[in-house]
Amino acid sequence: MAEHTSSSITIEAPPADVMGVIADFARYPEWTGEVKEAEVLAADAEGRAEQVRLLLDAGAIKDDHTLAYTWTGANEVSWTLVKSQMLRALDGSYRLAPTGGGDRTEVTYQLTVDVKIPMLGMIKRKAEKVIIDRALAGLKKRVESHPGV
Repeated sequence: MAEHTSSSITIEAPPADVMGVIADFARYPEWTGEVKEAEVLAADAEGRAEQVRLLLDAGAIKDDHTLAYTWTGANEVSWTLVKSQMLRALDGSYRLAPTGGGDRTEVTYQLTVDVKIPMLGMIKRKAEKVIIDRALAGLKKRVESHPGV
């Protein structure tokens, strides 16, 4: 199995607020440094995205790709790569755990990236870490500065 990178952060908001921001793909370019465009291609009966096209620019990794999303309950979403120009795999998840009586949320982001071009594992892990750290910091800032959005 491919190696993955994982990191967590605590956000001063309930899980529903955090998941609301995670599920709002149209606004990703506003708070993620790497996602330049996001387009929901298909949604489930509850209106949650099932397939999303993302234009990514993460320094060493630039790509236009489509991800398939799986929603597990109210506090977890995972995704797998459907198609990509340069990626072989882009699999990940957000897991939310309420803390502080439900007023705070611990968010764990796990990511596995594999590229079609040869790249040292160390460089891939560093790219994963940069993507995760920036995404978590952006998510925290977005949720805490836009409560209830």
